[in-house]
Amino acid sequence: MPREERREQILAAATEAFARGGFAGTGLEDVAVEAGVTRVILYRHFDSKADLYRAVLARARANLGAAVGPPDYTEQIIDALLAGAARDPAGFRLLFSHAAREPEFRAEADRFRAEMVATAREQLAPMIDDPGWLGWAAHLAPATTVAAITAWLDAGRPDPDTAGERIRRALAGIVRAAQPG
Repeated sequence: MPREERREQILAAATEAFARGGFAGTGLEDVAVEAGVTRVILYRHFDSKADLYRAVLARARANLGAAVGPPDYTEQIIDALLAGAARDPAGFRLLFSHAAREPEFRAEADRFRAEMVATAREQLAPMIDDPGWLGWAAHLAPATTVAAITAWLDAGRPDPDTAGERIRRALAGIVRAAQPG
């Protein structure tokens, strides 16, 4: 198998293995078995388990970024996030659940979350005048979106044609709550 194909095979398998057991609970042997390769093959592609985990997170973030497209925010970003999560549910969970709980990778997860909050703040600023409530909504909107998509995945992906609209309604409630009474 060509090197890049093998690397992709390993990353896909590692994504699944790490999503099941987290970083601490997943050994390189677990990844090797999942990928159908030996540990020697893993070490030809990655220097360590941490190196592999970082590559898995980078791949998941790139996959989600490709699903969402350019950083211009529109209402359709929710649909794109849902599609990206549906294509790579293990990667989505790693990015938004597991990585934040792993001490070695927490700073990276925090940076990613801070980027989402900054984007939300920029988008919500024209709708929310009060700086305090703007900050509240900017933190709550991404957290709500991620929680809603994770819950949608956990519930078996019900009614994908209306899932985006339902999440947008929840986000509209956050904006209404942040505006003056």
